[in-house]
Order: sequence, then C-alpha cells, then structure tokens
Amino acid sequence: MPVVSSENGPSRAGDAAGIAERVDDGPGPFGLYPWLLVGLGAVSDVVYGRARPLWASAPLLLVFVVAVLAAIWFGLRRGRGDRLAVGLLIGLTVDAFVLTAWFGHGMSMLFPLVAMACGVVVPWTRRPWPMLVVAALAVTAALTTWLRGAPWGDAFGIWYGTLISGFIVATILALFSAVRELRMTREELARTAVSEERLRFSRDLHDLLGHTLSVMVIKAQAVRKLIPRDGGLAVEQAADIETIGRDALRQVRLAVSGYRGRGLAAEIDGARMALRDAGIELLVRQEGTPLPEEAGLLLGWAVREGVTNVIRHSGAGSCEISVRAEEDAAVLAIRDDGHGGEQVKGNGLHGLTERVDGAGGRLTAGPAGQGGYLLTVTVPLVTLPVKEGAS
Repeated sequence: MPVVSSENGPSRAGDAAGIAERVDDGPGPFGLYPWLLVGLGAVSDVVYGRARPLWASAPLLLVFVVAVLAAIWFGLRRGRGDRLAVGLLIGLTVDAFVLTAWFGHGMSMLFPLVAMACGVVVPWTRRPWPMLVVAALAVTAALTTWLRGAPWGDAFGIWYGTLISGFIVATILALFSAVRELRMTREELARTAVSEERLRFSRDLHDLLGHTLSVMVIKAQAVRKLIPRDGGLAVEQAADIETIGRDALRQVRLAVSGYRGRGLAAEIDGARMALRDAGIELLVRQEGTPLPEEAGLLLGWAVREGVTNVIRHSGAGSCEISVRAEEDAAVLAIRDDGHGGEQVKGNGLHGLTERVDGAGGRLTAGPAGQGGYLLTVTVPLVTLPVKEGAS
C-alpha cells in the first residue's frame, strides 16, 4: 500500500525621483491599451458632431488620448509613482472633467480610462493608495455626470465602471508584484540554505581537524629533532603520527557520512524542510518493504543531492520523491516541474554517480518527458559497500 504525504512549504526600487514601485512582470502597456476602446463613445460624439464646438472638443480629446497612452506607458516602464507618469495622470484627469463639464455626459465614458491609468501610475507602497484614489475618482465622476444632466442610472453606471476599471488594474499589478517578490524570496532562501550548510560543514571540519593537525605538526617536529640523537624514540613518535593520522581519517569519513548520508528517512525529512523554506511543494511516495541499511544510506545521499539541485537550479514549484522497493532492487526518482533542460554535471552529481556505480547501481538524470527534470537512482538490494572515496 503506497504511503503518500504532501508538504507545502518585483523588487521595489525607489530612486531620487520618487519611484515607489516597479512592476517588471505582468502585462505590458500593449496588454492594457485594448481596454481603452471603452472610450469610443466619446470619440463618436466628436466625430459625428455631437460635441460642439469641434475646434475645442477635438483637441481636448486628442490631448486626453495621448496623455492616457503615455501615462500607462511610463507607469509600467519606469515604475509606479514616476513623476512624469503622475503629471500625465493629473493632466488627463483634469482634461476628462473639462470635457464632461463642457460637452455633456457623453464624455463621461473617459472616466473608466482615467481609473485604469490610476491603477497603473499611483504607487501602492504600504497602503492601497490606488484603491482610495480610484474610489474618490468614481464618486466625483458620477456626481459630475449627474450634474451635467445624466439620469441617475447613467451616473451609477459611470460610478460602477470607473470603480471596477481601476480596481481590476490595480489588483492585477499588485498580484504580479507579489508573485515576483515571492519568487525572489524563494531564490534568496535557497541561497541562504546552501550557504548555511556549507558554513556548518566547514565549521565541523575545522573543529574536527584543527587540534589533530596541530598535534601531528608538533610530533613531526619532535621526530626531526630526535632522529640524530635517539632513533628509537623518533620511531615511537612517528608511530604516534601514523595512529593520529588514521584516527583523523576515520573521523573525517564519519563526518562526511553524517553530512551526506544520514539515511533515507532522515534525508527526506530534511528535504521536506528545505523545500518548504524554498517555497516548493513536496510529494513523497513510498512503496514496498523497508530497505537495507546500505541501500538506505546511498538513496538518502541521492535525495540530498537531488533536492539541492531542485532548490538551486530548477525554478520549480513542486517536487515529487518516489521510492519503490522491488524484489531485487530499489528505485528512487526525484522529479520537479521546473524549466528542465540540460544541467551541468557538477561535483555533487559526479560524486553521486561514483557512489552509485561503486554499489553496482545505475543513475540517470535529464529532462523529464513532460517538462521539468528527472533524477533516477537504482541500487541492488544486497549488501554492497558504499564507496568511501567518492565525494
């Protein structure tokens, strides 16, 4: 019976001009420009002569169109709060009120376009300023439309259309900014986890070998001084150096084994925590009988190496680890839904390949069939020594 468990685990840049927020991901200007067709009613009034005098309505409407296009462009390209974009927003807002007050409520369809520009240009910062600005604009636009003779129903429609247009744009851009921040945070967590693990291992090796190597240096100096005077004592000191060296080698091997091969269950638990901190969902599937100790150690080391590569290189949102114990072999598969493609075979994967080959197993790694990356390790379920020399 399979065991299944699941674990879920733009940058803002201000400059001297006062840019409060930058949206590098998400819809560009050309993704928002088609929405400007909402204002075709105002264009129709000018074209068919319903907005008189034409010498005033046509230039004012042309200024509005250019200003709204430029405000959205600079708001998305330079960032929310850009001074030029804010100036254009103020200008097109005044222009929309002038057109509505002068030529009638047929021009009030320009207010949803003003609200869209507000959602793009007004900085979000710590408070939802675009929402507040759009709400105030919607109320003022509805009152202006009603004062120019529009029925209450039309005024309500202008209020609702202005409110929805601004809220939708502001919310979409805020969500894209949040997604970008989360992605950057995940990458930073992955880098931090790798750095902390390297620091811990370096500190452990320093604590382990510092004293031992100091003693060996002192004894070597004693041997050099004793050789001319007392050969027997020098031989004893040399024997001590050999004993100390063998003990240090044994301790290093134990440390490396503890660092890279704590066992399958412990490594899966560690992978669950690391992936959760990196924002990657983990799904674990285990089938079959319990594994022998040697196979568990080797597969645990494979889990550590595979999960490290997922965190550092894949850009994945989810990862699946499956372990299947067959009659004469155990198969471990680590698959992610990242960008896939060829990965450089670094020291970690090279060392893992050596260990698997030394145990009579087989390792394959490469792009998965439906996207992402797949690492598969197959080891025989017999007592085979795990290769000590690989690293």
